[in-house]
Amino acid sequence: MIKISWRNIWRNKMRSLIIMLSVALGIFAGIMVLSLYKGMINARIQTVIHAETGHLQIHDSSFKKDFEPIYVIKAGSDIVQYLRKMPEVKSIATRSVAMGMLSTTTGSAGIKINGIHHEEEIRVSQLDQKIKEGQPFSNGRQNQVYIGKKLADKMKLKTGSKLVLTCVDTSNQIVSAAFKVTAIYESDNAPLDEMNVYVRQATLNEMIGIGEQFHELAIIVQSDAALDIVEANIAKRYKGYLIENWKTLSPETDLMVNTIDITSYIIIGIILFALAFGIINTMLMAILERTREIGMMMALGMNKTKLFLLVLLETFFLTMMGVPVGLMASWLLANYYRKHGFNWGETEKEMMSRFGFNTTIYTSFPSEKVLMVILFVVLAAVLSCIYPSIKALQLKPVDALRK
Repeated sequence: MIKISWRNIWRNKMRSLIIMLSVALGIFAGIMVLSLYKGMINARIQTVIHAETGHLQIHDSSFKKDFEPIYVIKAGSDIVQYLRKMPEVKSIATRSVAMGMLSTTTGSAGIKINGIHHEEEIRVSQLDQKIKEGQPFSNGRQNQVYIGKKLADKMKLKTGSKLVLTCVDTSNQIVSAAFKVTAIYESDNAPLDEMNVYVRQATLNEMIGIGEQFHELAIIVQSDAALDIVEANIAKRYKGYLIENWKTLSPETDLMVNTIDITSYIIIGIILFALAFGIINTMLMAILERTREIGMMMALGMNKTKLFLLVLLETFFLTMMGVPVGLMASWLLANYYRKHGFNWGETEKEMMSRFGFNTTIYTSFPSEKVLMVILFVVLAAVLSCIYPSIKALQLKPVDALRK
């Protein structure tokens, strides 16, 4: 049966090669979409961790309810020293946080004021790498501020421009101070750029009256595998704090990660559903061309089970011959773009940044999905042979021999 089915698919070489090429192109397209999607997800996770939230953030348990400045992490607490001594922790940054307003002669905008130690911050959020215009904080100058490019464009600000930041202090009194824009930064997340400004921690602490205390601890761990260990140890030792990992801090990213498998199944399913029609058409043509031959085989004693097996094997060979070609081509191209990156171009930059993505995506070959793709292809082959098999089984030997 295997020999007969193998010979049958080469009786019309051109038609068989076209089907094999179609399967290869379908597999290639599906794997490349998965590679691109996986690369985007991996890049987004790294951006969230190393440029936005960190692996972990620690706050007073009441702080994030209304962002009231009185809920601080005390400077005398040993939590900072404890974290610095943990071998699993790579770097930490303390931040003071105040929700307030930015005002200029052209208008005002609601913002989040982040008081930072610059040297700590660049090790956690890579803030220095995001600066597009201006210079980092310089000694001897007071009330310097970093603002995002999106906010600068909205408020018509540039380096050297003056603005006023307003917020409330620990006594619920409105306080404000004049600042000068020392740098304009731009990240891959435009909404965050429009919301966040950065000042020296000492300056903000003086404004809101919290002394040397702070509101937020951002933590980068040595590896993703150490995240659960660090989080569990902190939670066990410091029960009065709110401890959140990046999945909680960026739920939309966690949702994308959790839905990648469903998306993968849908993409492959759509591609193979389209291919199935080509396979069905090819097998029907093959059966119609061999009606007399099939009638002769049935007259000589071939039962319906063997006839179904013959059609199944032909369909299986036609489909599976294209799989390795598609997999190899997609692996080569995915590895090329893994090294060189796939650039969407400047025209798509604004759209991509709205969702927190860079315009250059480095693909990642989804090796864990290869078995799933092969199983889907086998399933498509089996389902595609059912209708042609039914047509073949409906043939009566006497009538088939007359054709």
